[in-house]
Amino acid sequence: MAEQKLFAGAAVRRIRRSNGLTQTAMAEALAVSPSYLNLIERNQRPLTAAILLRLAERFDFDARSLTGATPGGGVEALRRRLADPLFADLNLDKLQLEDWIAAAPDAAEAFARAFDRLSGAGPAQEADAIAAVRAEIERWRNHFADLDAQAEALADELRLAYADLYGAIAERLRVKHQLSIRILPVDVLPDRLKRLDLHARQLQLSELLDPASRTFAAASELANLEARAEIDGLVKGANFAERASERFYRRHLTSYFAAALMMPYARFLRACEGTGYDIELLQRRFGAGFEQVAHRLTTLQRVGARGLPFFMLRIDRAGQSSKRYAGASASPLVESDARCPLWRLHTAFDRPGHLVKDMVELEDGSRWFTIARTVQPQAGREGGIRAEFAVGLGIDAQLAAPLAAARGIDLGAGEATPIGLGCRACTRPDCPQRSAPPAGRVLVFNERERGLTPFVWAGE
Repeated sequence: MAEQKLFAGAAVRRIRRSNGLTQTAMAEALAVSPSYLNLIERNQRPLTAAILLRLAERFDFDARSLTGATPGGGVEALRRRLADPLFADLNLDKLQLEDWIAAAPDAAEAFARAFDRLSGAGPAQEADAIAAVRAEIERWRNHFADLDAQAEALADELRLAYADLYGAIAERLRVKHQLSIRILPVDVLPDRLKRLDLHARQLQLSELLDPASRTFAAASELANLEARAEIDGLVKGANFAERASERFYRRHLTSYFAAALMMPYARFLRACEGTGYDIELLQRRFGAGFEQVAHRLTTLQRVGARGLPFFMLRIDRAGQSSKRYAGASASPLVESDARCPLWRLHTAFDRPGHLVKDMVELEDGSRWFTIARTVQPQAGREGGIRAEFAVGLGIDAQLAAPLAAARGIDLGAGEATPIGLGCRACTRPDCPQRSAPPAGRVLVFNERERGLTPFVWAGE
């Protein structure tokens, strides 16, 4: 496995200047040439382990401060900020920004933080980072063949030793990676569900985790150890502009491998087809949670052995989505940030733990069969806040006939709820639930009449 390169020119320069040294003097102390030190400070050469050790020995500093993070997020991030109309009269080219970062890294970082605070750009950047990850996941249709194949082979190997997957993973972590699993009381691990203690060589899990979540946590750690090369390759190939995107994507791929280890592709697909994609049976057969199975159903796109093309959404009571995967469904219900309140996905909160079915029809005439159920990611302490989400699965109604959940439902011409992609994108004129007019439409007012909705627009 290739060692990750550490570029920390700005940090090395700060250490040199704080000690009042010239490049020649510091180069002599580190046993390198002044020209090589100059390249390190300009981020044209990485810090080697030997030079890092010499820095730690000769200068009083915290080695953890030598991160590869570039002040302000780097030249491109600063250029995006400086594209604001406020700076339109300034002619700042890339070379000037590079010189600024090199000469005054703390000033560049201070500018970036101040700009983000005043403009509200911080949350937007985070949203952009997540959007970039979503785009990359959908580019792959949420199916990563190499990870699936490796996880499937590992799952078969573990089955030969133990019937219990959790026990098999725990034993492999212990024997191959000298890592034991320890379940800790909530009082010892009050604000964490999982912690890796490398000093004690322990993967520490909270007692709040249910059995499926414990298995998933252990499988995720195994993914970090045994699928790192494949995950690194996928992250590098994505070529993200932001480091936050890389980390979100890596987390997704690690979780993908863990789910594929718990629900190996071929066995899982056979079980889906044999049970009519009965999620409750799949949960019991593979020792997984509802959300884990739902997510896995969006990944079944192996060439020559494809499953049905599901999409998945996870929302809170306010309708905000924290997970959404279109998979191979190409459903607009996933792409839209807004959702129609008439969609019964939202009513799942009224019947916790029960499956809510719905047939919906969009304005373009497409019909989608959806199911939803509430989930609580983990138990909570008495008197504390417990997270609750509704997880929805959907599929084109024309493909839903094999589903056990769709039995007895007329998928072709039966009754369907007419919904839109949020009020601003919906042009249905007779919806009594409408809370805003459609975007781009001219409102018409008639003081002598009042319709089902206060919004009437031209061109109905």
